[in-house]
Amino acid sequence: MQLSEKTYAAIDSLSQQGNTLMDDDKFDAAIEKWSQALDLLPKPSVEWEAFMWLSASIGDAQFQKKNYLLAASSLQDALNAPGGIENPFIHYRLGQCQLALGNSTAGLESLLKAYMLDGKDIFLADAGGAELLNILKDQKLIV
Repeated sequence: MQLSEKTYAAIDSLSQQGNTLMDDDKFDAAIEKWSQALDLLPKPSVEWEAFMWLSASIGDAQFQKKNYLLAASSLQDALNAPGGIENPFIHYRLGQCQLALGNSTAGLESLLKAYMLDGKDIFLADAGGAELLNILKDQKLIV
């Protein structure tokens, strides 16, 4: 399945606007742009790859706002879309949310999946990632 050129262009434009807003720490405005883009996807929207990256972006913005429950929900949505399961960032951010929510088992499981998909690179690219790697090591989940 492919989106029409017009729909794809509109989604891409809204997505880029959201990315710019996110870079400027305007998280609510970014979420609004990405939500508008999601609304343009044909139903069922979860079947489109764009659903994955838009939902992951929304989850990331919610994480930055410390809205961990909403972030986890958006990231879980992203996992259910094409390409979601193979995306280490989604697992990484979901793991961070689960840990922040006190769900250590689910958090460690998601972080381990991120590690299995991308190794330590995704952890080292993030300010708090080294600490998360140490948690996985302390739990004897990685060496």
